[in-house]
Amino acid sequence: MPDILLLSGSPSASSRSEAVLHHAAGILANSGLTTQFVSVRDLPPEDLVLAKFDSPQLKQIQEKVAQAAGIILSAPVYKASYPGVFKALLDLLDQDALTGKVILPIATAGTLAHLLSIDFAMKPVLAVMGATHILKGIYILSSQIQFDAAGTLQLEPDIEERLQTGIQALVQAVNR
Repeated sequence: MPDILLLSGSPSASSRSEAVLHHAAGILANSGLTTQFVSVRDLPPEDLVLAKFDSPQLKQIQEKVAQAAGIILSAPVYKASYPGVFKALLDLLDQDALTGKVILPIATAGTLAHLLSIDFAMKPVLAVMGATHILKGIYILSSQIQFDAAGTLQLEPDIEERLQTGIQALVQAVNR
């Protein structure tokens, strides 16, 4: 049973949002908690578009959400909100899927203009799904995310510190 579910809302395989999630998994590796990764891309597009509640892949995702004590959600911001495919996945999850979960929302974007997207777009949906323990979100500009020659993620120091602090808060809340 995974303690922390890492849920990617990015439709792109080469996503900065997803890279941040994998980086978070590395940080969590030293916490004693287990992690599992799920992407919106794990669900066939037709299952999302046609709202196939009986999809075997959806059932697997629902089970992983149900088993997790905490969830880190990471999504890019497009036009002031997260991608529609991510919302479609959230819509297919059980209404109370996030009840009792500790949630750490992360958003990546190209501009500061969408800084409040976590508070105004993501958090209301998470609350409707039963989340009552939503940690302070982490908003990361694309310019604050770099990759070295080996393809390893490099965050600006202040972003790395905020991510470490957010993950530490998640670990403490899950361990309570």
